[in-house]
Amino acid sequence: TNQKNVLQGQHEADKIWSKEGFYAVVIFLSIFVIIVTCLMILYRLKEKFQLSLRQDKEKNQEIHLSPILLQPAHSEDKTANSMVQPEQAPKVLSVVVDPQGQYCPEIKATTSVCPSPFKMKPIGLQERRGSNVSLTLDMSSLGNVEPFVAIPTPREKVTMEYLQSASRILTRSQLRDVVASSHLLQSEFMEIPMNFVDPKEIDIPRHGTKNRYKTILPNPLSRVCLRPKNVTDSLSTYINANYIRGYSGKEKAFIATQGPMINTVNDFWQMVWQEDSPVIVMITKLKEKNEKCVLYWPEKRGIYGKVEVLVISVNECDNYTVRNLVLKQGSHTQRVKHYWYTSWPDHKTPDSAQPLLQLMLDVEEDRLASAGRGPVVVHCSAGIGRTGCFIATSIGCRQLREEGVVDALSIVCQLRVDRGGMVQTSEQYEFVHHALCLYESRLSAETVQ
Repeated sequence: TNQKNVLQGQHEADKIWSKEGFYAVVIFLSIFVIIVTCLMILYRLKEKFQLSLRQDKEKNQEIHLSPILLQPAHSEDKTANSMVQPEQAPKVLSVVVDPQGQYCPEIKATTSVCPSPFKMKPIGLQERRGSNVSLTLDMSSLGNVEPFVAIPTPREKVTMEYLQSASRILTRSQLRDVVASSHLLQSEFMEIPMNFVDPKEIDIPRHGTKNRYKTILPNPLSRVCLRPKNVTDSLSTYINANYIRGYSGKEKAFIATQGPMINTVNDFWQMVWQEDSPVIVMITKLKEKNEKCVLYWPEKRGIYGKVEVLVISVNECDNYTVRNLVLKQGSHTQRVKHYWYTSWPDHKTPDSAQPLLQLMLDVEEDRLASAGRGPVVVHCSAGIGRTGCFIATSIGCRQLREEGVVDALSIVCQLRVDRGGMVQTSEQYEFVHHALCLYESRLSAETVQ
């Protein structure tokens, strides 16, 4: 009987516990739901408040943007001659003015490199034509006079800030030292933003059909525009080419472009004619594993669109071939010199900088002889790697000759403002320094004599 009572009591206790437990769980769940609901409402309210604050802030920025863009640049500012003058973010680097009146970060006197917000992985062969590590700059809104202007993102501002202010002036002895320091040049190169272009920035339908590489595009503000065949055909104005500033920011000193394709040969000759270019420099073979460029000149005479091209003479030199051409359109003629440099090995830099330096000196001589004419046209395959090396070396040698110092970092940054990705790899950046060092030793030898 006792055992029966005990079991009955235990059964009743279980019943009571299960009923109380059930109510406890219901109450707990109800409280939990109420708390979660309250938190979600608070979070939504906070989000709305932040959004309204952000919109107010953006309105204020838009209202104050126009006066900033209209401020006159300092007459001797490094970017005063710039073809591209985007709104600048506040300076974060402390700057000093050198005797030439150029802005330079204070660290230029040491051998350290400008600090950069970018840490980019080294560019391998797979990334040579442009890659995801590239930094794009939305230039579509710059120079817009409408009251509501798209504001550049902080990253784009910092990209442009870096490209317009990075500087490391090297004396002749510092140049010789830095050439021996391969790792220093590599780390300096990796800091420079690529400034590649987003295809959305080019508002021309089907422009992709005229690009050799889909990731290598002309920066919109400095691109060469061909005169249209008819007003409605915007594609006929498009060529994958940019005007490039020269020494001391001289406008349109060069044109950097891709190697002509089968469907862009006529555009290429139209550009040479339109721009009155005295010299074409070609730094690629026609084929290196795959096609790099088409044969775009005739053996004797050819007609390309409205331009007739005549080959007057061909001179074979050690590392390049020189053709003297005459271009005709109607009753007008233009003389053009075509240099074809074939000594550059595929996916490498040359063992010696001497042949490229000699080519650069010959082109410089022709440029001086044809003063008053248009830009020197330079192309490789994509129009950024070897092309960038040639133009950077050309500007750097001029700076060495005129000033006795050279700022290759600033030169490459200026090139990348005008055309993204110029001087494509750290090996090419080193090669430019080797070429400058070789030129410096020639200058020293001339001084001694």
